[in-house]
Amino acid sequence: MSTMVFGAKSFKPRAPDKGAFPLDHFGECTLFKEKFMKCLQANNFENGLCRQESKEYLECRMEKELMAKEPLEKLGFKDLKEEKPEDQPETVRQNPS
Repeated sequence: MSTMVFGAKSFKPRAPDKGAFPLDHFGECTLFKEKFMKCLQANNFENGLCRQESKEYLECRMEKELMAKEPLEKLGFKDLKEEKPEDQPETVRQNPS
């Protein structure tokens, strides 16, 4: 059986389409992901209660070029402030049921 070669084409990687996330092989956004997951677990997986953590995770992924850069407004974060102060204590939101 022979192998066919049709020519040498150079492969140029490009940013993924929306919804396609490359793996974070170097763990650059692991802390943000863990913070988001802890918030989800603490709030019975009500993702609306963890929007700030979700926003921070996506910002990290865009900054590290693990996803295409998008305006936060297009990702549904128009109502959230730009940055939360670093010295503000982390709080767990409770579901009001």
